[in-house]
Amino acid sequence: MSDLVIPAPALPTVPTTTGGRFPVRRVFCVGRNYAAHAREMGHDPDREPPFFFTKPADAVVADDADTSYPSMTERLEHEVELVVAIGSGGSDIAVADALDHVWGYAVGLDLTRRDLQAEAKRLGRPWDMAKGFDASAPIGAVVPAGTVDPTRGTVELLVDGERRQHGDLGDQIWSVAEVIAELSRAVRLEPGDLVMTGTPEGVGVVALGSTLEGTIAGVGSVRTRLV
Repeated sequence: MSDLVIPAPALPTVPTTTGGRFPVRRVFCVGRNYAAHAREMGHDPDREPPFFFTKPADAVVADDADTSYPSMTERLEHEVELVVAIGSGGSDIAVADALDHVWGYAVGLDLTRRDLQAEAKRLGRPWDMAKGFDASAPIGAVVPAGTVDPTRGTVELLVDGERRQHGDLGDQIWSVAEVIAELSRAVRLEPGDLVMTGTPEGVGVVALGSTLEGTIAGVGSVRTRLV
């Protein structure tokens, strides 16, 4: 007999290209990891070490399902990103060893209530309600790490068939290995953690009814419709 006083929440999972599903423990995100995007947001990428924020695991939208358009915003924006799926945990991971901790990679969308984020920045408050709201992280299928080179590959986002974002993994300020190493200094990474590694330039507003499709060469795609 269970001693839980309410039913346990369902475990969020995302599909994999191997046929199984990857359980999601936590979602970490890297801020401003592409120089051009940092500049379009008004920051100097040459002076800033990597920083992180989080989304709850149940913010994930899997299997190319529709995404509910969030409340409390008039400026919902898209950000397409490489997602790293951690397969083995560790603290203070060396850069040289970091990729050994990766199970696989996927394409994800970091949806952002930009107006709420701007107000939070103005008031010096956390970004939680701008970044970590319900259904704020559509994520595609995870492909095993052995088939992916995370240092290069075209990154694109289409909105209703029109290209909005275009870049390359090689444009990242901090590589995947460096991101994992730096994050593992702050928290112990565990199997099931996802790390969203930043977005190229071209972020912009999306509307109710829009269809978003993100792709990364050699990794795959993610697709969702805002309803």
